[in-house]
Amino acid sequence: MTVKNAWRSLLMQEDLNFLLTNRVPRIALTRLMGWFSRIRSPWLARASIAVWRLFTELDLSDARPQRYESLHACFTRELLPGARPVDPDPAILTSPCDAIVGACGRVVQGQLYQAKGMDYRMAELFGPSQDAKDFDGGTYVTLRLTSAMYHRFHAPHDLRVEHVTYLWGDTWNVNPIALKRVQGLFCRNERAVLRCRLEQGGHALALVPVAAVLVASIRLHFLDVLMHLRWQGPNEMPCDAPHTKGQEMGWFQHGSTIIVFAPPGFELCVGVAEGTRLRMGMPLMRVPPQAS
Repeated sequence: MTVKNAWRSLLMQEDLNFLLTNRVPRIALTRLMGWFSRIRSPWLARASIAVWRLFTELDLSDARPQRYESLHACFTRELLPGARPVDPDPAILTSPCDAIVGACGRVVQGQLYQAKGMDYRMAELFGPSQDAKDFDGGTYVTLRLTSAMYHRFHAPHDLRVEHVTYLWGDTWNVNPIALKRVQGLFCRNERAVLRCRLEQGGHALALVPVAAVLVASIRLHFLDVLMHLRWQGPNEMPCDAPHTKGQEMGWFQHGSTIIVFAPPGFELCVGVAEGTRLRMGMPLMRVPPQAS
């Protein structure tokens, strides 16, 4: 076993992983990481990326820049043109990001799962100001971005963002180990609720980016603000921001989770199941026939 694989095996030992990534001053470490990642030093960035590669499957071969002045620049890197083809079929809702599919399926009486045997209420995730009834009985998909993945997210269809709610919160790790142990984890963490409407058919859609430890800033291009831990919420931001399918919407400062909600009538595409690896632009859900 190589040294790299040995480190990975050690860190995936569940008790140790949970201890190192959760039983720590999470918010303080997250703020420290935000400060460190922005230090402009090509040498420090190269060294940090080399250490990062020891613990992850970081692949920068499809990234537009190949040299970085800071770790933050690597975290939020753009890709080469054509690196993520977007399915053009109007009957297909595509994945907004690179991800591993977590829990997915139907929202039943306002409840869904973060992991097997660990449910939570959709209303708690959306917060007290948002009515989530449009999605009761609908379909949801949890998309987990690992730290090594491309961290920008894109419009899954032609749509308009009509409202954003920012909810201040904690920074629990959102990996499978923590999701099996912390009840209502997504409802505890910092997050934003993006309420959208498809241009075709007028269907409601919601994207909920959830931050995590070391990942507590969310940037949206159509709002000139950086949502982060010092920005106490909830904050309500009405907007009217049109996006074409595949258009970049924003990014995490590091990587975390996006939960996609669609109303009744949408179905998961064939092959989308827990553990599936997706790239931005790949089929995620099938739009009801009348909307396509």
